Formats: sequence, structure tokens, C-alpha cells
Amino acid sequence: MSNQQQYVVSKKWLLARLYEPDLVIVDCRFQLGKPASGQEAYTESHIPRAVYVDLERDLSAPIGEHGGRHPLPDVETLAERLGRAGISRESRVVAYDDQGGAMASRLWWVLRYLGHEQAYVLEEGFSAWVRDGYPTTAEQPVVIPTTFAASPRTVMLVGVERVREVVARGGAVLIDSRDPERYRGEVEPLDRKAGHIPGAINRVWSAGRREDGTWKSPEEQRARFAELPQDGEIIVYCGSGVTATPNVLALQEAGFTNVKLYGGSWSDWISYSENPIATGEE
Repeated sequence: MSNQQQYVVSKKWLLARLYEPDLVIVDCRFQLGKPASGQEAYTESHIPRAVYVDLERDLSAPIGEHGGRHPLPDVETLAERLGRAGISRESRVVAYDDQGGAMASRLWWVLRYLGHEQAYVLEEGFSAWVRDGYPTTAEQPVVIPTTFAASPRTVMLVGVERVREVVARGGAVLIDSRDPERYRGEVEPLDRKAGHIPGAINRVWSAGRREDGTWKSPEEQRARFAELPQDGEIIVYCGSGVTATPNVLALQEAGFTNVKLYGGSWSDWISYSENPIATGEE
């Protein structure tokens, strides 16, 4: 098994390729509850040539009765928005944020879901890039819109029906990526109901990184998920389908081959009054 990261690139790697024409650098900075802050931070300063992609405006659909707090847009909408950002199927895409990789991983996941191979997350966030003296600019790049030809990998995504089947009959591992106190139902800062999907195990997404903010190696990621079957179906969720994506990335780095995202996650699950809720430790 490889101990080389497939989906995470270092600051040095990016610096060396900063001006290669097929590279699209994407700033994904976003703070929940402060929807304008990412765009403002980007306008002030960003990695040269980076374009800005917004979690709520670009990578989410409007909120409805179901689908959670950050519903995935349909494939055509996503493809159109990526093309508008200058991303085609031939682009190599490197995403970064300042939120521990959560927002960048959402873009990474969306690209993979739409059939894109060369998608990467920058090892650390924008603050680390600045701290280490790497170049920044306030200059906005000229973006030439292109066509993104999507060929969705529908097996990467599950909806509430599949999760209900797993709760009732097993057949897959459910991973809750939220903080332990939210998983246990002791606090719930964002959603109407507290707790977790019955049978889910808790693996907080931020444990995929070391203390210094760098991503753990594939070997270290394997240790986090040591008891899980390498080829068994694994369904990952969080509050709204965003912070689950770094766990999807970590599982894939660790060699798991059948990893799926429950797109609507907890906020979708609780939108159905009949769905059962568990609290405490499993």
C-alpha cells in the first residue's frame, strides 16, 4: 500500500508550479455564519492566480425542506459553475482554505464526484502560506470561462433511503465526522435536533491532521480507521455534508475503496420526523 499522499500537495509543490497554464488554484475560504468573510478575505489577499469559489453560492443549492443545510446542486449546475471559474476536465485543480481543509475538501469531493481526476487539496491553509513568506496578491486574475464536461460517479453519493436501509439492516459502516459532544447529542449549535444516526461511529474530521495543521500520512490515516473493512461500504456524514469530505479524503488516502458521502448529512436526516435519533456513545 502506498504511503505517498495522492490528493494532498505541499506549499513547495504549489509554489514550483504556480504559473503552469493548466493549473487552476481555487480559494475556498468560508466561515459558517459569516458568509461574506471568505470573499472579503480573498479580495484583500490570496495566492497568485487563485480564483474564488464560494461554499454557499457555488457549491451548494438553495435550502429546501429536505437536503440539509448545504444541499448539493444538480450536476449541470455544478458543471456550469466550475466552467465559469475556468475549470475544465483537463485542469489540474489545487484548492485551499483557512478552515483546516474542510472547504477545500468539499471542492475536491465535488470535482471527484463529477469525474475529475486531477484534484488536490493544499497541505495547509492560507495562513501557513503567508506565515512561511510565500507570495500573495490582491490582484484578481482574468478568468476565461470554459466548459466542464461532467461524468458523475453516482456511486460516491448516497441519500436518506440508503442510510435508512443501513440503520435497519446493517451492510455498511456509518461514520459521523462531527465533534464528539455533537455526536453524543450534548450540544447542537447548528441544527434543530441533537444526537446522531443510530449505529454510526464517531471519527471527528479534524483528527485527519496533525497538531501543526499538516495532513496525516496514509499510514496514520489507516491507524485512525484500523477496525474498518478495507473494501466494505463506508458512508460518511457530518452536519451538512461539508466537514465529512476531509474524512472521505482521509479514508481514500488510507486505501479504502468503497467510501460514500451522505450529501444531506445530519441536517437532512432530522428533516424527516420519522427518522430515529441516537444519543450518547454507541
